[in-house]
Amino acid sequence: MGGCLSNPARPEETAEAPPKQYSWDKRRQELDPKDYTYDGLKGETVGKTPGQLNGQQFTIQNCEDCNIYIFDHVSTVQIDDCVNCRIFVGPVKQSLFIRDCKDCKLMTACQQFRTRDCKKIDIFLSCVTQPIIESSTGMKFASFQFSYPQLEDQFKSSQISIYNNNWSSIHDFTPVDGENNHSLLPEDAKVEDYIPIPTIEHFQNMQLSTDSNKSVVPRTLGSRRKPSDQSCLVVFFNDGGSQDRAKRFIEAMRQYDCVLVQTKEMSLKSEDAERVFGTDAYNAVASTGPVIGFEYNGDGVVERCQEQVVTVSQGTTGMVFVSQNHKLAAQQIDNFYNFAEMQMAV
Repeated sequence: MGGCLSNPARPEETAEAPPKQYSWDKRRQELDPKDYTYDGLKGETVGKTPGQLNGQQFTIQNCEDCNIYIFDHVSTVQIDDCVNCRIFVGPVKQSLFIRDCKDCKLMTACQQFRTRDCKKIDIFLSCVTQPIIESSTGMKFASFQFSYPQLEDQFKSSQISIYNNNWSSIHDFTPVDGENNHSLLPEDAKVEDYIPIPTIEHFQNMQLSTDSNKSVVPRTLGSRRKPSDQSCLVVFFNDGGSQDRAKRFIEAMRQYDCVLVQTKEMSLKSEDAERVFGTDAYNAVASTGPVIGFEYNGDGVVERCQEQVVTVSQGTTGMVFVSQNHKLAAQQIDNFYNFAEMQMAV
């Protein structure tokens, strides 16, 4: 007695569909971990040029007596168990963590900076948040000062403002009574004495410079003692050209015996502006975009700042706040930077 047989299934109906491939999965498969790690090097000079990393994470570990240069932006960096190395790392979008290292020199710009179990590290730093050291001794800090043509765009790719630099506001997570685990490098410290410009052919055409006047990040006095009891607050409001005016203002102020103490780029609401500046005159322009603020210090600094603000603002419609006199400036500076700290803590 014959029975009915069902039609056999076609191959395309029984085979499992291949998993969907996403672009980021393909990119991950193409990455070779060896291209994003320096491990176990001794007495070598190595590095990456702009465009080689493009925001990937990077690891440096177990290196000794090396010169290591990362002239690109990265997402995170971890440096472990290195001895007597000189290391440059371009803008780090998130965090740079250095552990169990000693007798090293480092320059970097990052969102967050932290050390643990380190000894005798000299650091030229630009850091958006407060740098943290933990179980570390002999840590010395200075302001980031470096330039090459691609560096400013790398800061932008990492979403780090060149004006948000808390390099000298170090927090020691494990202080020891009667001891100071961190200090500042001499104000006249020369970068090339700590981290030399590479001379190997790999970096020949990069136009590298340690000249503080050319540095993409403005060099600031930080927490060092101010040379004068006179300071001035200058704030550029966003109109599309404020970045350019701010840079020209810094350049113009170099002709005077005045120092740039601190800088800040932040957003303000109208009500915030009135609280910071003590007037509603800037309420409308405060909310047009991030403002850029400078504290300058030196004898006669208010008059110098007022003079140069007029010069760099000629032919523009952008608004600028300048302290009226040095007596009012102290409170205005406190208002501006205290508000900036409150924003950072949120």
